[in-house]
Order: sequence, then C-alpha cells, then structure tokens
Amino acid sequence: MDPVRIAVVGAGVVGLSTAMCVSKLVPGCSITVISDKFTPDTTSDVAAGMLIPHVYADTPIPKQKQWFRETFDHLFAIASSAEAEDAGVHLVSGWQIFRSVPTEEVPFWADVVLGFRKMTEAELKKFPQHVFGHAFTTLKCESPTYLPWLEKRLKGSGVLILTRRIGDLWELHPSFDIVVNCSGLGSRQLAGDSKIFPVRGQVLRVQAPWVKHFIRDGSGLTYIYPGISNVILGGTRQKGDWNLSPDAEISRDIFSRCCALEPSLHGACDIREKVGLRPFRPGLRLQTELLAQDGRRLPVVHHYGHGSGGISVHWGTALEAASLVGECVRALRTPSSKSKL
Repeated sequence: MDPVRIAVVGAGVVGLSTAMCVSKLVPGCSITVISDKFTPDTTSDVAAGMLIPHVYADTPIPKQKQWFRETFDHLFAIASSAEAEDAGVHLVSGWQIFRSVPTEEVPFWADVVLGFRKMTEAELKKFPQHVFGHAFTTLKCESPTYLPWLEKRLKGSGVLILTRRIGDLWELHPSFDIVVNCSGLGSRQLAGDSKIFPVRGQVLRVQAPWVKHFIRDGSGLTYIYPGISNVILGGTRQKGDWNLSPDAEISRDIFSRCCALEPSLHGACDIREKVGLRPFRPGLRLQTELLAQDGRRLPVVHHYGHGSGGISVHWGTALEAASLVGECVRALRTPSSKSKL
C-alpha cells in the first residue's frame, strides 16, 4: 500500500509537534513539514514558554485541562530525562500575584502543575502592592532550544523539512493527499480566515542569573520568567498591531514594571528586545475541512489560533490534530472513500 502523503504547513511549535504526533500515531504515512520560516525566525521563538494556560472562551474547560495535562506530562517526562538540556525544558518555581483577590481563587489547572498553594503572608510581604497570590512549580520550554530539538527528532523519524512559501493550499495538490494547516497568522490568507488577528508581544531578554523564581502579575501582562541562559521580562498585548520592530518606549515601560516587582533587576545587563505576533482568534481552530475545486478534493486539518497559549497546550492539541489526520487517512483508504470525501 502506497504511503499517504501528508504536508504540515507551518514550523512553529504547533506545526513541528503536530508532525511529530502524526509520525508517531498515524502509520503508513510520509510527512513533509513546509514553511517559509523556521527557528529562530518563528513566533514561537519569541514566546516566553511558561506552562501557565491561557483560557479559550469557546472551548470547554475539561478539554482545555486535558490539552494542558497532556502537554505538561509530556514535557515533564522530557525535563526528567537525559534529554532535558538538549530539549531546553526545565522546572521553575515562583509566584502569581494579584492586586485584588480573584473571583476564581483556584484555577482549573491547579492540580496539573506541581505543589500549587496560596501564598503565605510572609511571601506576600515581598509584593506590598499585591494582596493575594499562588505559589507553584511549572515547566518552562525554551523555544529557541526546543524547536531545533524537535526538528532534529523529526528528521531522525524520516520527516522531510522543506523551506517554501505557500500562497494557496491548492498548490500542494496533487503532490499531497492530506494537508495539515498549522500556519498561525498565515491562515488569514491560506484558509481565508478573517477571524484570526495578531496580538503583538514585546519582551526583553536580560542577564540576571540571580533571579531564580518566576513572578507573574495576575493579569499576565507583567512577568519575570527565568530561563536557562537569560531572564525574560514582559510584556505587551497590542491587538491588531503587525509591527515587528521593537519600541524603545515600550521596552522602558516593561523594564520599569518588572523592576517594581523585582528591584534587583536594576542590576540586569545585556538587555535584548524581541517582538512576536501571537495568532489570536475567538476560538482555537481544530477541525477538518474538505476543500473541493473543479472535481478535485483535498482534506485539510486546521490546527491554529492558539494566541498566547500555544506552548502550554501544544502537545495536547497536536495529539488531537493527529487523531483527525488518522480519520482522514482511514477515509482515503476505505474503498468508498471517494463518496465519503
């Protein structure tokens, strides 16, 4: 039986993890990852990579929790293995702090992260402007390390990596039998999706090796995330802003906000600015669409629109996308597939 030819469009964390899950879970396939941008030039490379979930309003909480748990368990296994350094995955402890007591004192993901508890009065003394907080241990996934590691593993599994700009998904027909669209903001053009839009994020990467605990303001707008080689300070949420150039005034504001939470950062050095455009839409799109044109048919699995929460759920949503790809493969191999598809 000839292998089913699958094209995965997009090489950020969503595209690469989806290709990995398809290669593991869907037998009898040849997989090609196609993108005009690879690490270190993807949106994922700018992501802070902390596993603290973003809430998707259109997705049931049990499903979001499943995606987060599957991702956390997957990365925790890597962090506990000899691959941890090469993969750029490690545990980090810290605090999420609030200026007023949140309506939801215990978030849905509290029993997925490690050691979740309310902060003590002694801990809160460090943050005089804040009245409530969570302390817990989670994972940090360093994208500039994790993405090359994923690429290397994909190549070792026989997955082809192709640098090419795609203007229309039909360009991939008839060379491929199934397309998996993980193009993020590229889906405005490739899928004609006007619902997806950028939310600009600017961060600073600084040298401050004495900072060991993460600090995240409850709004998620100001954060200090220590990593392996630097500390990430953030951030911004600028809806509809496509500008990839750093803004010096915003950088000063980020630095000021972070120093207010951790005054020792005044001693940070080697400050570098990074900008990424988060692919936001009202609901994460994870579904199959059958494109039809002039009697031709092309099954497409859409997997995009993760916004600021991509790293936190990437493996869980990739497993689900791989399941949808498996359904497409079975339909193609069924004798009556032409009537089904």
